[in-house]
Amino acid sequence: MKNIWERAKAAIKESIPGYRYRMWVEPLEFKEEKEGTVILSCPNLFTRKRVMGYYESLIDSELKGIAGKDCNFLIEVLEKKASEKKRAPKRKRKLEKAEDPQMSLPDIHQSAGRFLRKEFTFDRFVVGGSNDFAYSAALSLAEQKDPNQSSLYLLSETGMGKSHLSQAIGHHILSNSPSDRVYYITAEDFMNEMVHALQNNSIDQFKEKFRNKCDVLLLEDVHFLTGKARTQTELAFSLDYLLDADKKIIFTSCFSPAEIPKINEQLRSRFSSSLISGIETPDFKTRVKILRKKAMEQRVKVPNSVTDYLASELLENVRQLESGLIGVTAKASLLGKSIDLGLAESVVKNIVHQKRTVTIEVIKELVCKHYNITLKDITSRSRKKSVVWPRQMAIYLSRRYTDQPLQFIGKSFNRYHATIIHSIAAVEKGLKYDAVIRKQVRYLCGKLESGKF
Repeated sequence: MKNIWERAKAAIKESIPGYRYRMWVEPLEFKEEKEGTVILSCPNLFTRKRVMGYYESLIDSELKGIAGKDCNFLIEVLEKKASEKKRAPKRKRKLEKAEDPQMSLPDIHQSAGRFLRKEFTFDRFVVGGSNDFAYSAALSLAEQKDPNQSSLYLLSETGMGKSHLSQAIGHHILSNSPSDRVYYITAEDFMNEMVHALQNNSIDQFKEKFRNKCDVLLLEDVHFLTGKARTQTELAFSLDYLLDADKKIIFTSCFSPAEIPKINEQLRSRFSSSLISGIETPDFKTRVKILRKKAMEQRVKVPNSVTDYLASELLENVRQLESGLIGVTAKASLLGKSIDLGLAESVVKNIVHQKRTVTIEVIKELVCKHYNITLKDITSRSRKKSVVWPRQMAIYLSRRYTDQPLQFIGKSFNRYHATIIHSIAAVEKGLKYDAVIRKQVRYLCGKLESGKF
């Protein structure tokens, strides 16, 4: 039977993409035959779950075809070696201190940037054709299957799941190696920490932290570094130290390395040498899976007809899907109604309406009216704070509510590509740390989404 399995693997290799075969099927090994059932082994539960979910019928078909008869199979997780089992109790005691593996090492993670979101794990990430390669690449790096792969560049528009995958890598590594030092930060965090170190004569400690006391670096939104020469230089040196020491680095960005303006070539080269994995807009089937999984996690019963309708209308990104589901469940709860197509249509109408009517010119007029400036001001070269902030807000809203590329938005505001990126980042930063800015954004978004310009 071992020979039959090897022949089946060879046939499967010819019928699926090479990276999928290497990731999921190649690790499966023949273990034994028991009462007519082929027992295969795999390295972990993640692999078993993925293989059974996506390749069960293919494996079953190939085994039957080669054996010439019905041939059942099972996949078991490979047992740990005796030496690993002896270490297991000690690891377990460490993890019992907290529900989240990273919390078992407070001294490390207190100085390692932001905490990982508990729900951002591999098993809660919905895989489809739009993100299959990125998921496989992230899991491969987390499991350290390919010694030649030490860095990953996750590329997508906002709301597609790159932050989820990045943090899932951190969770997975910590769950298997709790002593590893995982640093999760944004590019802005890195810059602010470096500036603070320079101001307080502690730059040596800063360098030591990122060069010699980090095993895994999760660096979000690297496009934020555009134009920040000193930060770019320091980061490039730190990355060299980490890569030379075979440490793991995960970058995320809305822009490819070639598209980020005002980045020095040394740093651009580090980004480009990573495995660049794009995440596209999810297709209909994946959108349905996302909605049903979210509904199950929220313990809300949503009819299939409603999830299908939401998936067919909300096409932009995962966040828009989540917004639709939250809107439907919240409206049903507040009105005391059951969730049906009529209710879903009323919610979707408000969400989709914005895409059909909001233009950059509409946004300019709304922002100018709100901040009491003129249309001439918003496209002028003025650097007055009373003009710069409204301009940044209008640029942010243009990016959020229109399908126009950054270059077109830049022309509309008489600004360069780099300035557009900086403006979007400035508003996103304010949303995280400033309640007044959050209130302003909510108000303007409400106006746009309601159609009351």
